[in-house]
Amino acid sequence: MAESTQPLHKETFPVTGMTCASCASSVETILSYTEGVKSAQVNFASNTVLVEYEDQVTPEDLNNALTAIGYGLIIETKNAEEAAEEAKSQHYEEVKKQTMGAAILTLPIFIIGMFFMHWEPGKWISLALSIPVLFVFGRHFYVSAWKQARNGHVNMDTLVALSTGIAFIFSLFNTLFPEFWISRGIEPHVYYEAATVIITFISFGKMLEEKAKSSTSSALKNLMGLQPKTLKVIKDGQEKEIQISEVQKGDEIIVRPGEKIPVDGKVISGESFVDESMISGEPIAIEKLENDAVFAGTINQKGSFHFTAEKVGSETLLSQIIKRVQEAQGSKAPVQKLVDKIASIFVPTVIGISILTFAVWMIAGGEDAFTHALLTSVAVLVIACPCALGLATPTAIMVGIGKGAENNILIKDAESLELAHKIDSIILDKTGTITAGKPSVSDLNWEPEQFRNQFSPILLAIESKSEHPLADAVSRKLKEENVKPEAISSFESLTGAGVQAQNEADEKFYVGNAKLIESKNILLSEEIKTLAETWRNEAKTVIFFANEKQVLATLAITDEIKSSSRSAITDLKQRGIEVYMLTGDNQQTAAAVAQQVGVTDFKAEVMPSDKSDFVKELQAHGKIVAMVGDGINDSEALAQADVSIAMGHGSDIAMDVAKMTIISSDLSVIPKALNLSSQTVRGIKENLFWAFIYNLIGIPIAAGVLYPINGFLLDPMIAGAAMAFSSVSVVLNSLRLKGKHI
Repeated sequence: MAESTQPLHKETFPVTGMTCASCASSVETILSYTEGVKSAQVNFASNTVLVEYEDQVTPEDLNNALTAIGYGLIIETKNAEEAAEEAKSQHYEEVKKQTMGAAILTLPIFIIGMFFMHWEPGKWISLALSIPVLFVFGRHFYVSAWKQARNGHVNMDTLVALSTGIAFIFSLFNTLFPEFWISRGIEPHVYYEAATVIITFISFGKMLEEKAKSSTSSALKNLMGLQPKTLKVIKDGQEKEIQISEVQKGDEIIVRPGEKIPVDGKVISGESFVDESMISGEPIAIEKLENDAVFAGTINQKGSFHFTAEKVGSETLLSQIIKRVQEAQGSKAPVQKLVDKIASIFVPTVIGISILTFAVWMIAGGEDAFTHALLTSVAVLVIACPCALGLATPTAIMVGIGKGAENNILIKDAESLELAHKIDSIILDKTGTITAGKPSVSDLNWEPEQFRNQFSPILLAIESKSEHPLADAVSRKLKEENVKPEAISSFESLTGAGVQAQNEADEKFYVGNAKLIESKNILLSEEIKTLAETWRNEAKTVIFFANEKQVLATLAITDEIKSSSRSAITDLKQRGIEVYMLTGDNQQTAAAVAQQVGVTDFKAEVMPSDKSDFVKELQAHGKIVAMVGDGINDSEALAQADVSIAMGHGSDIAMDVAKMTIISSDLSVIPKALNLSSQTVRGIKENLFWAFIYNLIGIPIAAGVLYPINGFLLDPMIAGAAMAFSSVSVVLNSLRLKGKHI
């Protein structure tokens, strides 16, 4: 296409009608060549397409281009996500019904074919049951094969449709006209069980695939759920509840304790602590005072405040995160499964061999030329049936996924399991990944020690009343020591510094930072200052507890590093993997944590978009990148990474976006995941090797190469049994993975 100076629109549309990776490729090709479209990138996993198009093109034009070849776009502007979710859910239910229906009818056909093959009425029962299996429950295979053929493509559906269709037609002929073969001294076998079993097996595989795909959009649903549907505004001096879609810039909005902040803005009155972990990943809530910025989707804790709306709708930071997650998921071109790649060569080759076999026998077959030509060409198609090839990948993957679950590794996506062993760069979030993600008191130094019993009860009483997020950590620590709170007569929060309180004897006490202590003219000794500085260099937050005369205790609060983090990072580095740490925390804390766990490459004070940009930067240098995180703020980077891993104790959104979840949140499990990937891929390759060896030997025999030597012709019935044996051998090879140590 010629370069255009027109403004471009970039939009993600849900796609309907895609059943395989080849369909995704067709959709991408058609849209890319539509006039006015700059680019189109299909994400088969989420059934969406990211289209960049010019002003003169409308979504209706894009939909019309796809409708012509049997696909479509959901272009509703208001409820596109809901409509896409509904379409996806309906498609999964449809595939499920097709699979169950095929399985129920195939069972009696299989029993008759295997154990009552000479029972004459059995042929007619099998015929009656086969028709709905193939042409009702399995209809989509033939429709897909026809779509591909019209566009000059072939895939596994082509071979499924051909092998089952010809097996059925051949069996139908033998049921209706058995004397044709009997007069030639050949027993007229039927292959209804082969045709229906193939349809059922492949349908079951597609059902599992659709189930996995149906859950991929839940991350975006949960992100959207972070924004409340209604909010309270001040209009004409009155408090009024309105829909989120009605809010406008400049509106004065009220946020009460426990509520989600609806849009981005600036505080104009009141104060509170806000949980901004979705942006920074840090577990400690941020104090919000007048003129401080607040962001949509973050959670207000204990205070109330009013703020002015500055960014609404698609402009908010939350909306930008949602958009970037969508684009990151859609930016990766659909990965053609290994089997589909093989099919592009294998399917036309088998069809060609079958036609060639028929032609050679018609020319050189003598008086029984047609009989031999028909039997051998059908035998070639039956013996080359895609069951062994089709099972090679999913059986190894299923065993690998099961093995992973036994080792605290939940795997949602086969592609990530296949790719994990190739990782050469891994990015670790700090909070909740390397560290525990929960502030706790690491040090409590009393001045002197005998003050512990005397003043612990008053410290607990003060911290129990405090709204500061660090106060919870102190309260937990003292309760673990079985301290009982003392009664206090007054309590006051000192903005930006700490709190002060009085006991019933009218003694004043203070809990807060160094600034508070110094403002009350309480002396900080050189010994205390040195201790505090040491703790700060260890990435700890320091607070002081004092009365009007002196400092009574110095406390250090930290997010503890998990015991296994350092050894896991060492293991990854020994494998030649580059390890990076990204965090929203400050430079001093990041440097201290990085040093303790042995990470030399780290970045501090990063936003969610910075993390995904860093992933892109590594990918641009040809790296296979894994992202490990646990928070909403990691979701963009997780969606962008080649392999995404979530910590099991993290946010639901991180686990929805990620393709792997470490249930135990233990970094030492990641090297096990890489070993599992390596073993699974080896199993897939072994399966494909055996499937190909079988076809390499079986197809020529089915074609009749042994006939001139010893008069042997492979009966299609034996070809069907050989096909079944090849499938069993692939399954048994996959099961070997169960006994391997990772």
